[in-house]
Amino acid sequence: MQEKYTPGYNKNSVSFMSNRKLETHGAFFLSFLKSEMTVLDCGCGPGVLTCDIAERIPNGRVLGIDLEKSQIKIAKEEAKARQLKNVRFRQANVYDLEHIDETFDAVFSHALLEHLKDPATAIIQFHQVLKPGGTLAVCSPDWGGFLLTPSSYELNEAIEAYKDLQIKSGGDVFVGSKLSRFVEDAGFDQIEVNARYEVYKSLSFIGQYLALQLEQAGEETHAQSLKKWMNEPNGLFAQAWVSCVGKKNA
Repeated sequence: MQEKYTPGYNKNSVSFMSNRKLETHGAFFLSFLKSEMTVLDCGCGPGVLTCDIAERIPNGRVLGIDLEKSQIKIAKEEAKARQLKNVRFRQANVYDLEHIDETFDAVFSHALLEHLKDPATAIIQFHQVLKPGGTLAVCSPDWGGFLLTPSSYELNEAIEAYKDLQIKSGGDVFVGSKLSRFVEDAGFDQIEVNARYEVYKSLSFIGQYLALQLEQAGEETHAQSLKKWMNEPNGLFAQAWVSCVGKKNA
């Protein structure tokens, strides 16, 4: 199944993703990490979260996969820079994990499912590569829960324009609120669902990220609205993230 990753793989996008940390973006997964476990990170991107996981389980093994070859190269460089020996990266499609000839104690996936045309099928694949009793831990934003200040018609229209970009690419900006249903339908039990808000301390950080993609799509007016807003001294951009953890029946 052909997918289009809305943020793309330019320098700005990779830098944005590389700024994430397991302690913040993967906090819902930390309590499930055990010293000698095996973990599959699906949609690993530049590999920062994958490497964070590897550092947490020095006696375990971690495999990060991504469809984009350039991201695998960056991820390998990240692991080398951290001198990690227990993490590997390979190019793979989450819709076809049968070629990964091993099973895992846990599957982790952060900020991937919202970009897929068929996230439910991907979660079924995650179930298949887990060992009995294994843990699934997924997390995606839900764009129905933004807190934006100071609010304006222009800002709201710019956000709507970005939503349309992702939807036209085949993604689902509201997948966060659907995760528990997809996880249950895939055969998981002991499901736990939680949500948090990510507050961006720098409006320019998130504003530039969104504006650049709108510019590349020819949405110059909306991009300018974001650039104007990100200079607000007391602005707020808070994004809702939904995490879902489930267990494969032992």
